[in-house]
Amino acid sequence: MTSVQVPLGERSYDIVIETGALDRAGERLAPFAPRGRLVVITDEHVADTQLQRLTASLEKADIAAHTIVLAPGEGTKSWEQLALLTDELLSLGTERGDHIVALGGGVIGDLVGFAAAILKRGCNFIQIPTTLLAQVDSSVGGKTAINSAAGKNLVGAFHQPSLVLIDPTVLDTLPPREMRAGYAEVVKYGLIDDADFFAWLEDHGEAVLAGNRDAQIHAIETSVAAKARIVGEDETERTGRRALLNLGHTFGHALEAETGFSDRLLHGEAVAAGMALAFAYSARRRLCPGEDAARVADHLRRSGLPVSLSDAGISAGGETLAAHMRHDKKMEGGTLPFLLTRGIGQTFLARDVDLADIAVFLDSA
Repeated sequence: MTSVQVPLGERSYDIVIETGALDRAGERLAPFAPRGRLVVITDEHVADTQLQRLTASLEKADIAAHTIVLAPGEGTKSWEQLALLTDELLSLGTERGDHIVALGGGVIGDLVGFAAAILKRGCNFIQIPTTLLAQVDSSVGGKTAINSAAGKNLVGAFHQPSLVLIDPTVLDTLPPREMRAGYAEVVKYGLIDDADFFAWLEDHGEAVLAGNRDAQIHAIETSVAAKARIVGEDETERTGRRALLNLGHTFGHALEAETGFSDRLLHGEAVAAGMALAFAYSARRRLCPGEDAARVADHLRRSGLPVSLSDAGISAGGETLAAHMRHDKKMEGGTLPFLLTRGIGQTFLARDVDLADIAVFLDSA
């Protein structure tokens, strides 16, 4: 068992990484269930593969579990589902001191976290992420949100969990495509500020994806430690430090918007293409060595991830994609900060990027 703390003063919490943690969750969650009950929220896919493991463990700890099972997919992060979920939580008599458990991937974690943030002006919640992407990224740091007609994650709140419980064994039932999508977020941590970790992934990424447990645990531990450190330095993106975690996301969200936030392009796949595009654009501006851009694209491609618009199934022109970016939640004063790079492990926030130039670049990408 490994524990990483997110350092936020009185609101600090632990990320516990333990093989088989789901089967022992009752012991770990008992202190968070003083009334002897928890509400567990998951989706249909996770309910089929992991829910029984959790509820059996809770029963052994004499914790009554009420389960709410939602439809899978990005469409669940909606106003309609948020309203239905909060109404059901209220009907169950959920109190501010109770803990709601999010058992699932990024969609469940984001929705449940936002519901907890607004229910009775703030309830507690626990993250038990079941995808690699959620384990290394979305379950940590307190970003919660739903999607709107204008774009992805535009309505939400910062609301930190009380605990993140990561069990690598749940990855054994994850489809290969979902594993690859999550792996993109692992690669991101190497590209931000840890060139040694990226080099390790070049040697061991195949093992991570193939299910080697030691490799998976090392990748997860390194990723969550990096995110915990950055979140502790800049919880709500006020200084710009946390913005580094958005590497690839500005390009990626535009690609997701073009595909209607559908399963045509998973979030991690969009981030992979976005990171490759960020490196290619940085190289085009002579900020980054072309060799580094090629190295990043090669590793992502060999990992089965898209690195170009055509790989991602995008046929739209640069102007169309740049128009999606104008709805990005990071827009300030009509300008959009971009995460660019001076090389592997040297990501920085650029505030001088012209969207018209981005459109021209995308037309040639």
